[in-house]
Amino acid sequence: MEYVVRLTRTLQTAAALTLLLAATACGSSGSGSDTATGLNPPDLKAQSELGRTEGRVNIIAWAGYVEDGSNDPKADWVTDFQKQTGCQVHSKVAASSDEMVKLMKTGEYDTVSASGDASLRLIASGDAAPVNTGLVPNYKDVFDDLKMQAWNSVKGKAYGIPHGRGANLLMYNTEKVRPAPTSWSAVFDDAARYKGHVTAYDSPIYIADAALYLKATRPELKIKDPYALDQKQFDAAVALLKKQNADVGEYWGDYLQEVSAFKSGDSLVGTTWQVIVNLAASEGAKVKAFVPKEGATGWSDTWMISAKAKHPNCAYKWLDWIVSPKVNAQVAEYFGEAPANAKACEQTSDKGFCATYHAADTGYWKRVAFWNTPIPQCLDGRTDVTCVPYAKWVQAWTEIKG
Repeated sequence: MEYVVRLTRTLQTAAALTLLLAATACGSSGSGSDTATGLNPPDLKAQSELGRTEGRVNIIAWAGYVEDGSNDPKADWVTDFQKQTGCQVHSKVAASSDEMVKLMKTGEYDTVSASGDASLRLIASGDAAPVNTGLVPNYKDVFDDLKMQAWNSVKGKAYGIPHGRGANLLMYNTEKVRPAPTSWSAVFDDAARYKGHVTAYDSPIYIADAALYLKATRPELKIKDPYALDQKQFDAAVALLKKQNADVGEYWGDYLQEVSAFKSGDSLVGTTWQVIVNLAASEGAKVKAFVPKEGATGWSDTWMISAKAKHPNCAYKWLDWIVSPKVNAQVAEYFGEAPANAKACEQTSDKGFCATYHAADTGYWKRVAFWNTPIPQCLDGRTDVTCVPYAKWVQAWTEIKG
C-alpha cells in the first residue's frame, strides 16, 4: 500500500489566524448542531431539484482530494467524472482554512472541502448554501455518526456532505518507551522521562490536546469541551504546554518530518496520525500508536456548495461522485483517512484499510473530539463566562514555543 499525503493538516489549522465571525459557533464532537451556541445563519434555501449540468465545476480543495492523474498516474478520479457528467473540473488547492473562506467569498467557486473551522464560518456568513441531501444519492451510505453533526449542519439543516475523518494518536517507540504508555501523560506529566525526544503537533489547535488531558486528570477545572475554555481552564492548558516545552525535541508540521524523526530515534513519543504510523512502520521504525484512555482530538471534512455557485448542478454531481464508494475509497487511501461512505470499505485496494483506520468503529469515534474553532461564546453551552477565542490561542502558542 502506498501512502501519499500531499499536504499536511498543519496547513488546515495553523494558518487559521483570523477571528471568527461573532456569530460563528460549533458544538462538541457528536453533540449535533442543535446545541450550537450563537450561530444564526441567513435563511438560505437548499436547491430543490437538479437541472441541466453547466459543463464546468470550480472546486477548492485540500491537496490530494481532487486528483486527475497528473501528480500520480494511479490517482485519478477526475477523468471519469468529466466523461460521465460532462462537467469539466477546475480545481485550486488551498493552503489553509482562511484561504478557503476568502476564496469562497469571491463567488468564483462552486464547492469546497471545508474543515470544521472553515465550515462554520461559511455557514454563518451565508457563503455556504444548505445542501439537499436528497440530490446526493450516495449520501444514504455515509456513516450515520458523520451526518448532521455540529460542523456540517445547523438547526436540523444539512450544509454539506461528509468526506472523511481521522484521529490524532499517541505514537511511541516500542523499544525505547517502556512500559507501553496508556495515557497522554507520556507527553505531559511524564514527558521528562523522554526529555528532548518528545514531539508535539505544531499548531495552536494542539492546546486542545492539553485541555483534553486536563479534562481527565484535573476534574476541578470542570472542562467539558477542549475547544471551550474559559480563562482559568485556558491558563491551565497553556501552563501544561509551557512545562512540556522543556522536554520537546521537535514540533512537527510535515508528516515526513515526523516519520524521519521516529526512524532516526530523535523522537520517541508524541502525537501523530494513522497514515504516519503506517508509513513509519513500513520504513522500519519500531512504532505503535493508539487512542489513549483520555480520548483524542481529531478532524472531519465536509464538501459544501457556495450560495453563489455559478455551476450548482455540476457541483451536486461532484458531491455525489466524491462520496461514491469507489471514489471515496480511492481518496481515503491516497490521503490516509477513514472514508465517509460505509460501502467504500468494500472498494479499497488494501482490504484491511478500513479496519486500520477504524472507519466503521462507532465506539472509536465517540472518543474523538473533532476540531472546532474556539469563540467567545462557550461551545459547551455555558453563558456565565466568556471563553478564550482562537486568536488568543494563536498568541499563546507563540509564547508556549518560546
